[in-house]
Amino acid sequence: MASLLLAVIYLAFISLGLPDALLGAAWPVMHTEFGVSVSYMGMISIIISMGTILSSLLSDRMTRRFGAGIVTLASVALTAAALMGFSFAHSFWLLCLLAIPYGLGAGGVDAALNNYVALHYASRHMSWLHCMWGIGASVGPSIMGYALAGGHSWNMGYRYVGFLQIGLTVILLLSLPLWGKRDVGAKEEAKRAKALSFREILHIPGAVPAFVAFFCYCALESTAGQWASSYFVMKIHLTEDEAASLASLFYIGITVGRVISGFLTMRFSDKQMIRIGQGVLAVGVALLIFSTGKYAAAVAMVLIGLGCAPIYPCVIHSTPANFGEENSQALVGVQMASAYLGSLTMAPVFGLVARHLSVSLFGFYLLAILLLMVFMNEKLNCISAKRAGTGK
Repeated sequence: MASLLLAVIYLAFISLGLPDALLGAAWPVMHTEFGVSVSYMGMISIIISMGTILSSLLSDRMTRRFGAGIVTLASVALTAAALMGFSFAHSFWLLCLLAIPYGLGAGGVDAALNNYVALHYASRHMSWLHCMWGIGASVGPSIMGYALAGGHSWNMGYRYVGFLQIGLTVILLLSLPLWGKRDVGAKEEAKRAKALSFREILHIPGAVPAFVAFFCYCALESTAGQWASSYFVMKIHLTEDEAASLASLFYIGITVGRVISGFLTMRFSDKQMIRIGQGVLAVGVALLIFSTGKYAAAVAMVLIGLGCAPIYPCVIHSTPANFGEENSQALVGVQMASAYLGSLTMAPVFGLVARHLSVSLFGFYLLAILLLMVFMNEKLNCISAKRAGTGK
């Protein structure tokens, strides 16, 4: 039964990634149809991100009350409804309205599933599950491309993914008995311990360094992914297609790296895996700073992707060990919110740096974020070691 539930969770992670890149893939067609500026995509993205942040912060209360299975089911159903709404929308402002349930659903399922896996499964599964997310995120744009190439509108691409999400909703509904005993245990625990307020969460020793470190990781990942291509064109003077190909190596590095990380977690602890990832990241960023040619830049992007690979899943998986199982859902929820906030803010901040100073600072910007991440992570490790030593 546990293996069957794990298979459902793997499927859920693939489905979780499917919608993430749809908007970017379809926007060149969408903004023309709506008669709005290409920059308006940012408005929809911000609304989705704000919804994910809000639902992540509420995940502790929701999961304590209803259990991870119900929260996951409701969140995926909400996302499916929003995607189907997108598939019938012919107004920019209607998309903005539908982006609210879209974001709320995505944040809820992300926080609930990540914490559930951290509590009940080995670290290797967390790495492989996030690899499955990467597969879903890669397949999503292909589905949109298939719809457009077939002479359909962008709406049909959303409809295809919406149907897949509806299918997952049905599977999750049928799988509810598989979550049973663990969800009952979670509800019994909820009766004995109330959900933590945001202030109470921040006062947990090590919480703030954990949130800042995770903010930094997601800020680095989103900035590297969004700005690498522009950097290669403007600094190394590659052609647009060469730059795009090199930038894609970053995501290939993450996906392949998470497959490898799953096997490495059988030998190394989460703490060691995070440090290994940070070390590989440092080498990749250093090579990026000093690279002047295409091949050095390609190696740099692969190393940055490989370095990123173990950090996200191992940070999440180590949360129950660092803060206790009774606090893990609350901490994971705020970590998810920190992740979305880092992705939402720091890539645009580099846009300002590139505009007013120089795009050549790209590598140094990534390095500064990495150094802050390392500092905060080591501060968390010290606090966790003291807690383990005192038994508190």
